[in-house]
Amino acid sequence: MCIPYGDYMEKWVADWLAGQRRKGIRQLEIKRSNNAYYVYRSTTHWDRELKKRRKTSKYVGRLDREKGLVESSRKVLSAIHPRSVFRYGDALLLHKSMESLLPILREAFPDIWQELYAMSLVRITGYVPLKRVRSRWEKLYNPAAMTPSLEPSHLPDVLRMAGVDRDGQRTVFGALMKGEQFAYDITAVFTRSTMNIADLGHNRSGMHVPQVNLILLSSVTEHTPSMVRAVPGSIGDISTLIKSLSDIDLRGITLVLDRGFFSEDNMDELMDGGLNFIMPARRNSLLYGRVARKLTDHLFYRDRLVRFSKKRAGHRFLYLYQDSILAGEEENTLYRMLDDGKLDNDEFRERMWKAGKILIISNMDTDGKRVYEMYKGREDVEQQFDTFKSTLHSDIMYLRDDESVFGHMFVAFLSLYGYCTMQNTLRKASLLEKVSPADLLEEFSSVYAITDGERMIVTEVPKRARELDEQLGTNLFPKNGS
Repeated sequence: MCIPYGDYMEKWVADWLAGQRRKGIRQLEIKRSNNAYYVYRSTTHWDRELKKRRKTSKYVGRLDREKGLVESSRKVLSAIHPRSVFRYGDALLLHKSMESLLPILREAFPDIWQELYAMSLVRITGYVPLKRVRSRWEKLYNPAAMTPSLEPSHLPDVLRMAGVDRDGQRTVFGALMKGEQFAYDITAVFTRSTMNIADLGHNRSGMHVPQVNLILLSSVTEHTPSMVRAVPGSIGDISTLIKSLSDIDLRGITLVLDRGFFSEDNMDELMDGGLNFIMPARRNSLLYGRVARKLTDHLFYRDRLVRFSKKRAGHRFLYLYQDSILAGEEENTLYRMLDDGKLDNDEFRERMWKAGKILIISNMDTDGKRVYEMYKGREDVEQQFDTFKSTLHSDIMYLRDDESVFGHMFVAFLSLYGYCTMQNTLRKASLLEKVSPADLLEEFSSVYAITDGERMIVTEVPKRARELDEQLGTNLFPKNGS
């Protein structure tokens, strides 16, 4: 497919050109490429060897709807024509996954939004060192003709600027707080730098090195991250959560926590803070003894029978569930342990009663099916955290100040949002169990755009990529014959 330069000129461009002519400025030529307009000054001269007039065009600058003519600089020129061959298919998919963030970033970070967008986009599929961000970006097709400054020496400054701008981050987080149920989790990231925020703390790895604790809040209903915060490595309790959320309107939302937060103190603190919560009890909790052993209701979750009961306990409600398939698997294991002498009869009977069961505590008096679905929905958040940490580990080990850590963490958060948006596209088409975002990008990466500065040609789209494009409804590629 060939796309010549601007056969069609938008009205604001034509008006700008007419205004220049009224001022007596002639010999200007407008060329359109990738939905952007570029201004050239064209003159003719006599070629003695060819014995005819030849046209010469000199690049003047880019035309902006609001700013008018943005005059040429070395940075702009390198961004317009850095390559003649671009990765087209996967680039369009990456831009589509991030497009909803563009107006939010432009409002929140007016001076560095393009740099933040570019860094987060190239890191969606995994970690990219700062020194290779520009190289990766320049290989991708750039549909919005952005001109981010991605020099390796400049990007640490961008991270610091983003990290110190809490108001800008708050604007982004506020825009992404969608839905009513949010899963909360906390994880440790290790560093050997001398940052103020790094501190010794408890972690699942048992490592005794300075760490930064990261708090992630994600929408259970939207399957997307909503907020991230960094706190000192020695802090990881519910009070930290409440303080982290103090600048966000929490009315009407429910926090879905894992059993690692289960304690009487944490539940009391959540209620004192006016927060709704859903929290599973530990298997050895005495609260199991306060629920009725007979399960009176049932539901189906992904075609699996789950029986449940509900009981009030003071200001809280106890929801007891038993997954029928999981119960059968655990019962088989327990009988084998009994036969092998690994359990005595009392312990066997106690564990048999809890087989396949989970006890969930909440301060909400609501439908048992809704509580169970909210709890199971946090499984996506645990996967999100694994993805989130994979983009953090390398750079954060060497960043020397808190502001850079905050900025690096924020860029990783934006990347995670783009990744989850791609997952949602696959989920909507019922393809997520068969195709991952990495698989999708790999299939689309074989489609290139070739340009000589005057026209652009999109290479052949493989059958598998075209089929996925149609199934997902993304409409990234031209139709056959067009």
